[in-house]
This record gives sequence, C-alpha cells and structure tokens, in this order.
Amino acid sequence: MKQLLHLIVHSLYTHPEIFLRELISNASDALNKVRFRMLTDKDVFEPDAELKIVIELDQDKQTFSIEDSGIGMSKDDLIDRIGSVASSGTLEFVQQLQQAKEKDLGDLIGRFGVGFYSVFMVTDEVTVETRSADKDSIGYRWKSSGEGTFTIEEIDKKTRGTKISFKLKDDFKHYSEEFAVKNIIKKYSNFVDFPIFIGTEKVNTVTALWQKPKDQQSEEELTEFYKFISNDFNPPLGHLYLNIEGVVNFKALIFIPETAPPQLFTREAFEKSLHLYSNKVFIQDDCKELLPEYLRFATGVVDTADLPLNVSREVTQNSPLMVKIRNVLTGKILGFLQDWAQNEPGKFEKFHKNFGPLFKTGLNADFANKDKIVELLRFESTKTAKGEFTSLKDYVSRMGDEQQEIYDVTGESREQLERNPNLEYFKKNHIEVLLFSDPVDIFMLSSLNEYDDKPLKSIEKADLDLKTQKDEKTEPLNEDLVKSLLSVFKETLGDRVEDVIESKRLVDSAATLVVGKDGLDPQMEKMMKMMNKDYSGAKKILEINTAHPLVKNLSRLNIADSTDPLLRNCIVQLYEGAALQEGNLNSPSEFVRRMTEIMTDATK
Repeated sequence: MKQLLHLIVHSLYTHPEIFLRELISNASDALNKVRFRMLTDKDVFEPDAELKIVIELDQDKQTFSIEDSGIGMSKDDLIDRIGSVASSGTLEFVQQLQQAKEKDLGDLIGRFGVGFYSVFMVTDEVTVETRSADKDSIGYRWKSSGEGTFTIEEIDKKTRGTKISFKLKDDFKHYSEEFAVKNIIKKYSNFVDFPIFIGTEKVNTVTALWQKPKDQQSEEELTEFYKFISNDFNPPLGHLYLNIEGVVNFKALIFIPETAPPQLFTREAFEKSLHLYSNKVFIQDDCKELLPEYLRFATGVVDTADLPLNVSREVTQNSPLMVKIRNVLTGKILGFLQDWAQNEPGKFEKFHKNFGPLFKTGLNADFANKDKIVELLRFESTKTAKGEFTSLKDYVSRMGDEQQEIYDVTGESREQLERNPNLEYFKKNHIEVLLFSDPVDIFMLSSLNEYDDKPLKSIEKADLDLKTQKDEKTEPLNEDLVKSLLSVFKETLGDRVEDVIESKRLVDSAATLVVGKDGLDPQMEKMMKMMNKDYSGAKKILEINTAHPLVKNLSRLNIADSTDPLLRNCIVQLYEGAALQEGNLNSPSEFVRRMTEIMTDATK
C-alpha cells in the first residue's frame, strides 16, 4: 500500500484536483446503487432521503468534506473496499503507473478502481463515516493515514450514506475555497446525475446530455461528458448520437476512445462500457448485453423508455428488447466506422491501430454482420509501407488480370515475414501478398475463406498454381538429374517429410518447407505446440530450387556417388536449415555439429 500511495501521490502531483473527481464519482455510484435497489426494495433505511451530494468547506481550518445519501457501507465493505487496496491487479497497476506517460495517469487511476486513494495527494489523514442502506444497519468510522493501517469503530450516525472528511495540506489549501471547487466540479463532474451542493448552493447542471437534440450538444459538453463517464483524461476520438424510434425506442450517446487500454483483451480493460438507463433512471454502469465482445471498446449511455423500471440485471440479460437494441447499436457502430473509413481515413487508421486486434475477433463471432466487418478489416501487405494498411477491396483492385486468388502469409512480425523464402516468387513477379503478423489473424482466417469470390490462399501451401518462368541467368537442372536428386533427398530424409519436390516459388533460396494439403498453417501449428507439448504437427513438403548453385553442386555429388556422406549430410542440413528458418528446428545442437562437420570436409 505504501508503494502504491507513494506512486499515486507523486505521479499525479501535477493533477491533484483529480481527487475531487474521484470522490464525486464514488458518491454518484453510491447514489445510483441505492436508487436502483429502491426500484424493487422499499424496505431500506431512510427510503425518503434526498439523493444528493453535499460538500462542506472551511477555508480557515483548511478542511474538506463530501457526503452522499447513497448505498453506504457495512463494516465488511469498509475492510474489503477501502482497507484492502492490495489485490491481484494492484501490482500490475503499480507497474503501469511507473511506466505511464503523464497524460495517461488519471486514466489508470480510474481504471484500476483505486480512485479513493488519490485523496492522499492533498491530505495526510482521511476519515470515512458511513451507514449502509440496510434497515438494521449501524454506523462506522474508518480512519487511515495511508501508511498501510486503519482503524474502524462504531458510531451513532443518524443518516444513510457516506461522509469523507479531511484537513488539506498547506500546499493544497486552495481546495477549501468555493471558487476552486466549483471550477473543478464544472470541469469534471458537471454531468453527475445527482445535485451537488456546496453548503446550500447547487453547483452542477444536472443534465442528461443524451436527451438533448443533436444540434444542441456542443463539442465541449460532449468531451466533458465523455471524460466523466469514462474517467479518461483524453477527449474521445469521436462520438455517435442515436435517437431510434420504431420497433424499439431508445436514445444513445456512444463514444470511441482515442487510446486503447494496456490489456485490450481483458474484461477489466473495459470495466464500464455502456451505461443503461430507463427514462433517465440509472440501471447499470456496465451493461455487457448491449454490445458484442468485439465492440466493447465503445463507451457511453443508452436510455430506453421500453424497459420497465423494476428491471433486474437477470431480466436485462435475457430480454428480447436488449437483443433488439444490441442489434441496432451494432449495425449503427459498424456504419459509423465505415463512414470514418471512407470520409475520415485518419480517424479510422487511429481506431484500427488501437482496436483492430479486438475488432477482428468479430469475424468469428458475429456472422450476421460478417460482410460489414470484412470491409473494415485492414492488413499490411508487400505493397504497403511498414505501419500502413490495406483493405481487401483495395487489394483486389490491384490484382492482375490473371490472378485468381488472394495470397497471404502468417508470421510473428513483418520483418520475419519479409525474410520468408516462400515470398521470393511473388516479389519477383510483383504479386501482392497480405502479411498477417497479428496473433489474432491466424484465428480470424478460419472465417475468412474468400473475398469478392476470390479465395484466400496461403503462400505456405504446396498446392499453389504457380507458373514456371525461365530465367536467363539461372538454368535449372534437366529432368533426369532432378528426378535422381529428388530420389536421394527422399531416401535420406525418410519420414521426416511428406514429400520432396521441385520448387516453382524459390528464386534466391535453395530450399523451403511448405504445408501439405491437410497441414496446418505454420503459425497455428506453433500455437498448438505451445498449448500441447506432445503435439508434433503434420509433416511438411520440402521444395528445392533446382536452379540454385548449391543444389546443382549436390547434383554433381549425386552423379559421382549417391552414397557420399557429404551429400547426405548436406541434404539433412538443407532440410534442417529450412526448419530453423520457420522456427521449428528440434535439435539445434545436432544442426551445429553437422554444420561443423560439413565445413571441416569442405576446407580439407
């Protein structure tokens, strides 16, 4: 805890006012929770209490307090939620906080749910007085100086909710001034769905922005609203406003973040996606049922009058209405992204770099929108610069008249792919190949078999329809010599390979391994081996370049003596070199020993 608090206090020193945003956000959550509970349970403590947030300031004493009439906390809540900051995600949070750039710090604070501790930036000791909404609840006082220990005692608290109070450090005594606090509320918390009072004066404009007509929503309002609901310091990349009437009726304000969270594929990365309201009454702050997984980067508000106010989370999960809203939202967001792709390519490129890997997973999950998703996919290719991408539509527009297939290759990085010997034929003949280096791509390909009636074909496959082209500089061996040499290759390698054939795809390399008809893509095979150490994979086909000087030299050795140990060693070395190049060499020590033996023979 000491390490965490030290980092929060010192890393966020340039943004100390964030403590107020976090305290107001927590108070708003507590009020939302009690309001939601009272929809179905009237038997709570103080059912008629006004739902509000009250801030009390004393400039002379440098004191600050914030009180809500929300759900409150029990003794266990105080221990679990406030006392036990250390959790499975805390170490990760500390590490990310150390590495974060200044503009990302506030986002990290909110995302990891440790916002309460930002109060220790401005004070040395905090007191929390609380009483839960349970009918038979009692009050408690929690105190801590942020050094890893705390005290809890019973108190006679007459009202429901939580009050947090403390004395401000001298450097931050200006936060006891009304003017400063009002400015912070306006900046961060103007859209809290409950009145905020400083003393008896209401200071926030409680406005459901999504209820305003589109032409009355200013960019400044939209940005501040986004920052409030997302706990993000940065403005959004863009927003989508919806007012849907018909089979289903709802209003929505959807935002696309400007930056992606550190761990894109974890649910924790998007802890609060879409907030669900019914007639401006809060229902849920993370309604997973409103969006498919591959669009969960979107955040915002959905408000529908069709949802009954006595709704429970279980009902929303199985409601036909939710399915209808989800379908409309999905279609509208995909259309919004398509509009970016066509009219604002800079924004779309930023979106793709941030969320492309997550978005691609929709191809395997959302079959109803598969065609729309495919049009939004982007990949690097041999005709794009590093870091630039192409669509399948643009790839097809560049295909030559004779090309009937879309060629692709998978690997761990662009640099590795560009060294792949199986690319040589395509480079020589100026045929574009898609470079799939994103780990998600290998899974996506199972659902992307063709585009525009043109099949996708891996250049790692043996059954490519490649035309043999004569090269004046390099004449291949004649047919009889090739047949004899292939026979020796097959005899030497035995069951290590499925077959050995003459290559049409190699230009500069002597040999390469390719996948047979029923074999897995090399990247998929690697993943299978990582998941199952006993998985051996299918045998590959070895292709040899009969125009290569090394292969011609091997042919001469074969003519002289097909049992020559040097010939046989070179064949095995050529095979294992191809295996090494694709990352599947099983015995590097044997490879090095044989290489040394061959060089010794060659230098006699």
